[in-house]
Amino acid sequence: MPARTRLGEGSRHRLASDDLEAVFLPELGMLGVSLQHRGAEILRRVDDLKGARARGRTAGIPLLHPWANRLSAWRYRASGRDVELDQASALLHRDANGLPIHGVPWSMLGWRVIAATRTRLEAQLDWTRDDLLAVFPFPHRLAMTVDLAGDGLTLQTTLLAHGRDAVPLSFGFHPYFGLPDVPRDEWRLSLPVMRRLALDARGIPTGAEESFEGLDAALGELAFDDGFALLDQRATLSLTGGGRRISVEFLEGYRFAQVYAPLGEEFIALEPMTAPTNALASGVGLRLAKPDASFSAAFRIRVQAV
Repeated sequence: MPARTRLGEGSRHRLASDDLEAVFLPELGMLGVSLQHRGAEILRRVDDLKGARARGRTAGIPLLHPWANRLSAWRYRASGRDVELDQASALLHRDANGLPIHGVPWSMLGWRVIAATRTRLEAQLDWTRDDLLAVFPFPHRLAMTVDLAGDGLTLQTTLLAHGRDAVPLSFGFHPYFGLPDVPRDEWRLSLPVMRRLALDARGIPTGAEESFEGLDAALGELAFDDGFALLDQRATLSLTGGGRRISVEFLEGYRFAQVYAPLGEEFIALEPMTAPTNALASGVGLRLAKPDASFSAAFRIRVQAV
């Protein structure tokens, strides 16, 4: 039987294969709360999950749904619908500029387990509750499959639209990583050639893009809170140091990436995104899942000794 969580509800599902071990909390957003390589934790912001839950903060490997990152206002228009968000809703949180960020918090989304083995976990979430539809009025089902094999953890997310309207696709993941026993100054970051999205002072894309010729350098004093459009959907972003390489491999469905590495913090987030920040409001880069059709996106976290 899966172990109970320390958060007071739900269960922990532990996966193990070769040098990797992972833990997910299906009833708390399918949150990934541990990914260990040879016994060393590589996820970050997982040491105070109770505090993160109380403050609506992201941690570990969170799914951001129905939008990743922030919106430019408390209203949006998508798939022919005008939506006014309730600024007092317990389902929504604000960023430092007072903008709604990261959709519905992980702790508010209870998934049900469909199947579980030592190396695989399958779960589903039905977006049919009235409070969820008030935030995002597009009925759908999410299915997530987590596979642990060899040196990789693969997360595949499938959205099935089952209402009368097409469902906007603006979800993403926000995995936080750190290299065990290696100071941030010694982390080496590798990013592919992409297009950097110009952002305003609030972190909202302006619509302009500029070339980004890639990066292979020590993280050191570099700071990131940047959005990118991928040139290749099979892109890889990686972090190396202390005899380990952590790679995020975009496999399908993710056309955008966010890199978040603030100065003074011992973590970096390498984020697969189906759409750019604010796509629900701007419509830029926003795709739709047609009624009774499905959309799948997948990425892999690979951890290797180097």
